[in-house]
Order: sequence, then structure tokens, then C-alpha cells
Amino acid sequence: MDFELGDRIRIEKDGNVYEGIVMPTTTDHVVVKMVSGYNAGIDPEGATITLLEKAQPKASAKKTAEGKAKPSKKLPKVTILSTGGTIASKVDYRTGAVTAQFSADDIVDAIPEITEIANISGRVVYNILSENMKTEYWTELAQAVAEEIENGADGIIVAHGTDTMMYSAAALSFMLKTPVPIVFVGSQRSADRPSSDNAMNAICATKVAVSDIAEVCVVMHDSACDDRCAIHYGTKVRKMHTSRRNAFQSINSDPIGYVDYSTKKIETILPYTKRGTHELEVRSTLEPKCALVKFVPGADPDILSYYVDSGYKGIVIEGTGLGHVSTDWIPNIRRATEAGIPVVMTSQCLNGRICDRVYDTGRDILKAGAIEGEDMLPEVALVKLMWTLGQGGNLEEIAAIMATSVENEITECTLK
Repeated sequence: MDFELGDRIRIEKDGNVYEGIVMPTTTDHVVVKMVSGYNAGIDPEGATITLLEKAQPKASAKKTAEGKAKPSKKLPKVTILSTGGTIASKVDYRTGAVTAQFSADDIVDAIPEITEIANISGRVVYNILSENMKTEYWTELAQAVAEEIENGADGIIVAHGTDTMMYSAAALSFMLKTPVPIVFVGSQRSADRPSSDNAMNAICATKVAVSDIAEVCVVMHDSACDDRCAIHYGTKVRKMHTSRRNAFQSINSDPIGYVDYSTKKIETILPYTKRGTHELEVRSTLEPKCALVKFVPGADPDILSYYVDSGYKGIVIEGTGLGHVSTDWIPNIRRATEAGIPVVMTSQCLNGRICDRVYDTGRDILKAGAIEGEDMLPEVALVKLMWTLGQGGNLEEIAAIMATSVENEITECTLK
């Protein structure tokens, strides 16, 4: 066949036409990445294949003598910390892999618009799929952020996989008092797809990183269109769709504001901590032996016994409605709290507030020692409990902190 990896070809077979870039394959089929971003594998037998365009030779990156992106003295300094995100991901057509290249030059090469906003430097903290995140990685990330701020960064961008980004954003919200913006950003679709959101999200995140919003926040697409990104509190955001670009939404809260992609202007609608308000403070100790348990009808109450007997230090229950479990779970809740293990009630409903004073079951849950999780998301309650236990204190002190808004995780009046 007169084509190679990376060439653009047209395949005509059985009345269908496929056009795209030739991708690697381990079968006899020809695999092309089409304009839609999806791959198609076609058996070449009986097909007409036309070469449309040869692959362009890979250009070498232009570098300064120091091997870094050339800075501008007039622009603020922003550090992009990579945890395995896709801001500067590229397709290697020899292997078919989407890889993240995270030198400053690679970032600037992939998304050159950010050099008009800030002087960019890059640092790899770790390179993992976000489902492989662990509590000790949050500690490493918090320390890396603190180091960059101490070294003079005016803003931090954390490139993170989207699946667990809300956990990490919540963790850093509790672990760091920050004088500068700390912005989590990711991409729902890889850079090789025409519908990729990586560039827009990164550009909007950079605008927030040089803004006055000194919060740990998440910046992602706000709609199905390329019009604006939303700025979410790190403790109020959740991924609500598996693949849509506007998957991230603020729950029980509005976003802090929005970044208009065409004008690059920021509009804020909620209060936020302003740049320079706080001195840098790192409070990174966590208690990893905490569990998030989802109650379902008929679930065995011995599920709680397992965590009590296995040495867990805290339990968050994702209950039904206003924060309920079946009555046969209540003795084991009491057993946990009497053993000094805090039990926090949250809701599977996500929207709305816990209130265990309406029905008899809820009142019995409170008598057993459970703590109402107010309107916290279950995963945020879990991370907050890990952090609260890491700071020390008795059960009464822990309960008081869990019921108090520390980093915007509890709203005074939940939205209807």
C-alpha cells in the first residue's frame, strides 16, 4: 500500500467513504482517525484507497539557550503543574498514543495564546491516570504548589485528569491557604480531536491564574459551545457527565464567575478571597483511613462493622433523601461513634441539605452520634473528614469543624 502512518487517505468501500489520518494497528485492517475524532477500521480487501496528503515531517521545537520559553518581563509568572492532564497532549502517530509533553516549550508550542497572558513554566509532579490518585499524592501536590508560590509564582495551574479532579481540588482547598490563584484544569477530549476542549480550558485557566481570585478553583467549559468557562469553588464542583465538555457543574452554589473566551474577560458573581489576603500556609496532614459508604435498600449493616473493625478513623455515609439509612444501620452507627469514629451523613440527592430532624429515622441517627453533612457533596465531606482528622482533636471538636464552613464547602442557605 502506498501510504504510511500519519498520511491522510480516502477509503471507498461498499458505497461508504472514509477519510482520515492513518493510525497504527495490530490487525489487517486500515485504521484512520476521521475528522470527527473517532477511529474507523476498514478491511482493505475490495476497497479503493487514495492518498490525499503525505504526513508532514515533525518540526523541531524552537528553544532559547536555556531551553525554556522566552519570558516577557511585563507579564506575571504562572507555573503549570502536571499530574497527568492533557493541556499539552499530542498524538504520536507511530504509536497511536496521546502523550503529555510538559516542558515550558511544549506547553507554549501546543497553546501559544497563553504566552500573551503570562510567563509560563512547567513542572511534572507525577504522571498518572486520575483514577490512580492517592491521599499521599495530594500531600505531594500541595507541597509542590507551595514551593512554586514561595519561588515567586503569581499563579498556579494544576493540569489534572477530570475523573477525580473534584477530589483533588477539594483536598488542596483545605490543605492550603494561598495568596495567589490555584486553578485546576483538565480536558474532556484529547488534543487530537477537533472538538478538544484543552486549549480553551487552558487559556481561560491562565486568565484566572493571573486574576485577583486567590481561591483553589476549577476552570472548565460551561456550555456545549466554545463561548465561556466557569470558575468553580474547589469544594463545590462535581463532574456530572462522562464525556460532555461542560461536564463540571457547581452543586448547591453558583460558580464564582465566568471567563468569556472571545474577550478573555472575567465576570464574578460570588464573593471570593482576593489576591494577597492570606499568607501562604500549608496544612497538608491527612488521615487516609476514611471511608465513603453508599447506602442502598437492603444493604447489610455489617458494612459499617467492617470499617470499625478494620481500624478506619472516619466514615461518611451517602444516605437517601434528607440523610437517611435503614433503622438496622443505626446500632452500628452508634457503635462507631462510641468507638470515637466520626460518622458524617450526606445525601445521594447531591442538591439540597441534610436534615435529620424531620423523620424519626433521622432523629435516631442523630441520637446515635452522626454528624449532619449540611449541603456538602459526599466526596467533599470525605476529603474534609480526612483533613479534619489530620489536624487532630476529639470527636466533639471534629464534629464542630465538620459542621462549619472552612473553604466554602457549606453554603449558608442552599439554593432551591
